[in-house]
Amino acid sequence: MKIILNQDVKHLGEMGDVKNVADGYYRNYLFPHGFAVPYNDVTVAYFESRKEEIEARKEQKRKDSASLKEKLEALNVELVMPAGSNGKLYGAVSAQTVAEYLNKNGFEIERKRVEIPGLAIKSTGNYHAIIHLYEAQTAEVKIAVTAQETETKAKDAPKAKKESKEAKEEAPVAETSAPEAEEAKAE
Repeated sequence: MKIILNQDVKHLGEMGDVKNVADGYYRNYLFPHGFAVPYNDVTVAYFESRKEEIEARKEQKRKDSASLKEKLEALNVELVMPAGSNGKLYGAVSAQTVAEYLNKNGFEIERKRVEIPGLAIKSTGNYHAIIHLYEAQTAEVKIAVTAQETETKAKDAPKAKKESKEAKEEAPVAETSAPEAEEAKAE
């Protein structure tokens, strides 16, 4: 069925776009929610009269994505991940990881818009990811993956064990002095 979108519909198109969809999709979802109208002479004339408004919205989206592109390309994504001594990550840096980092830093980027060459980063180093913006516009983001310091934790662990052994040795001394103190009070 041929329709015209009344407003932006995720994964389908933008306001004013003419699309072919399944009859049931239009009848059960798009039409009841007011997302689309059937393609006919009346609706085509209506959208032709609103063509300037629709083009102005699209132009604004293009400008917004251009400014977003500049901000993203100036950004250096620095991720600290647990890794072995050889630089191989215990996990992987995926599109989800990059999207979460960007969302924490004030960018509203969906995971599906992030493209990492090779699907995932599995070792430390410098990489890049491509962020798909509005229409065919993309931004290239630099990613620096560094290893999380696990050596200091390993060095601190033996010290903690020694301290706990010393604490255990001191504890019996305190226990023996307590009964002696009670005997002294009793006398």
